[in-house]
Amino acid sequence: MNSTAVINLMSEALQLTLLISAPILLTALAVGLVVSVFQAATQINEMTLSFIPKLVGVFFAVVFSGPWILQMLIDYTQRLFASIPGMVG
Repeated sequence: MNSTAVINLMSEALQLTLLISAPILLTALAVGLVVSVFQAATQINEMTLSFIPKLVGVFFAVVFSGPWILQMLIDYTQRLFASIPGMVG
């Protein structure tokens, strides 16, 4: 196993991490932005107001994108295990 293979594996792992975390993080970002605009418009400066909407938004993001995330992880793991014999020999 050479350094190119290790770099390639790490690159794929980082890309997968970014890809599967994007729906959850973008949902939290969007909900936080909407709540912040609401707080600015109504002049309600309560720090805990954004917690519940973000929690609900992230929950729905996990429910809707969960099967896709799981399939991406399964595909990556299968590719990783299938490439082990080629790396050893």
